[in-house]
Amino acid sequence: MPSPIADTDLERMLLIRRFERGLLAAFDRGTLSGTTHTCLGQEYVPVALSSLLRDDDFVLSNHRGHGHYLARFDDPGGLLAEIMGRKGAVCAGVGGSQHIHRGTYLSTGVQGESLPVAVGIGLHLRRKGRGDLVLAHIGDGTWGEGSVYEALNMASLWKLPVVVAVEHNEIAQTTPTALQLAGTIEARARAFDLAYVRIQGHDVAQIRVALQEPMRAARAGAPLVVEFETTRLGPHSKGDDTRPESQVAAARARDWLPAYAAAFPDQLARLDVAVAARIDATFADVESRPQSTWERT
Repeated sequence: MPSPIADTDLERMLLIRRFERGLLAAFDRGTLSGTTHTCLGQEYVPVALSSLLRDDDFVLSNHRGHGHYLARFDDPGGLLAEIMGRKGAVCAGVGGSQHIHRGTYLSTGVQGESLPVAVGIGLHLRRKGRGDLVLAHIGDGTWGEGSVYEALNMASLWKLPVVVAVEHNEIAQTTPTALQLAGTIEARARAFDLAYVRIQGHDVAQIRVALQEPMRAARAGAPLVVEFETTRLGPHSKGDDTRPESQVAAARARDWLPAYAAAFPDQLARLDVAVAARIDATFADVESRPQSTWERT
């Protein structure tokens, strides 16, 4: 049974879940085109990390980053407008689902790109000496990119305030991790003399306790790799899930939502009613807006 959870945390997790489901429904009814990569099943990761971050910390996201953005900013309307290219979009609709910049938040759809950027930002933050850090989200599939290892080497050598959050969901696009990753992520982190923490389970309170001290140390120059053993409930993008139903069912059995619903049914039901209404209103509003326009200044 998970630990008690604050309304604000559970509400944000439900908001991300409803938002992602809303995107897939919009594709089904033809009001959203292109593609998108949902974080269904992984919503608790950025929410758990959110209270360990400061406003001036940097967050670098990836192609599966809607939850990262919504955990940082309570702005489903701006994000949806960006994805749909409508007025009020975060980046005037030119970034879409994957490439978003807002303050100290930056996402990219290019595998492995965020870690070299994190090293550069980390070097800048170390020189400023204010105790800020940069958090970079990557998946288990990204460990096939050479830039990851170059970046980890420099982060360790230069003792940079870098935290790498690895959302290990056991599949890289449509390839099971066991077929594309030799050895372990822990061994890779240890090889660069990096601090390492493995997070099993989706208990937000326990995750924060486990990471509070390692992330404090990271601010002081002890870069950290955190491996979240998580699940991806949805397809890689909007409709390309090649997993057998038994494997998807096993992922659903490990989902955080039924666990919290069983532990705190009244709290979850109360919050979910309000979140559902908010997301429905957000989609109706954004879908009625005109297309976004962008002009070079």
